[in-house]
Amino acid sequence: ALWLRRSGLISGSPRMSFANDFRQIAARTEAGNSTGVLFSGNRHDMPDCERFVAPRCIDAIRKATPMIIYPTIELQKGRCVSLVRGRLEEPQIWHMDPIVRAVEYAQAGAEWLHITDLDAIVGEGDNEDLICEIIRKAGIPVQVAGGIRSRERLTGWIERGAGRAIIGTLAVRDPDQFKALAYQNPDQVVLAVDVYQGRVMSDGWRSTAAFTPEAFLEAFSGSPLAGVLVTDIDNDIEDGDASLGLISGIAEACRWPVIASGLAQSLDDISRLKYVRNVSGAIVGRALLRKRFTLEEALELAAAPLEPTADFL
Repeated sequence: ALWLRRSGLISGSPRMSFANDFRQIAARTEAGNSTGVLFSGNRHDMPDCERFVAPRCIDAIRKATPMIIYPTIELQKGRCVSLVRGRLEEPQIWHMDPIVRAVEYAQAGAEWLHITDLDAIVGEGDNEDLICEIIRKAGIPVQVAGGIRSRERLTGWIERGAGRAIIGTLAVRDPDQFKALAYQNPDQVVLAVDVYQGRVMSDGWRSTAAFTPEAFLEAFSGSPLAGVLVTDIDNDIEDGDASLGLISGIAEACRWPVIASGLAQSLDDISRLKYVRNVSGAIVGRALLRKRFTLEEALELAAAPLEPTADFL
């Protein structure tokens, strides 16, 4: 949490996860006081933030910590694209240099960058060299998504300097292997939960699983994840005002910080997402490319303090 680092409460690079931040806060808090610290120092025993700091402390941290805006770049055949209604075969092409765009996002104040390799998702080549160049030149941590479905792919991205790796399909196909990879790479793996009409999707939104997102998350209880990336496909393909029902329910039950995707098409959407408990960040891509708002505007809004709300909210 960047605000806490700047305030001197915790130390470390933005590349480090929220779980590490909570550990530092818990370690600095006197045991037995009103916040009720629950901290043993074993990261694998306590992967979720509730075990580090009692709920009162978590709420205080949430109110003081800005929601992170993750500008995203989607790559297909080396080009910046965005998908129309999620269709990989009909991308909207943006005539801009992906590396220059990434640097511009960093210069605008972004603390993280999200890159999706659409070619790797469908198994038709990849954009690895380009993404590695972005990692080298952006100057901010990068989380990489798309086609990471094996131990070798995950290890490769971490060795190339990716701050985090987003994994979804592998978790659906082989939950045990996913859990093993999460334990071998604590706080560097983000679970992707793509949801359409109440069911988890995989393989680039082409396959529907039989289980709900809540059941999917429960299967990984105790895993040391860096977070959960939830994509509300229904909202993303409609490209209208966001409905927060799905993300609110998942975030409330989730043991890890939640990053919302498909829900930030306007500044009003970002403003409302800020108030959803346990939503720590938002993916923003198509709206920036279409100039609905600037990244600077989104960052300023996300950093603004939360206003008091009624208890029932």
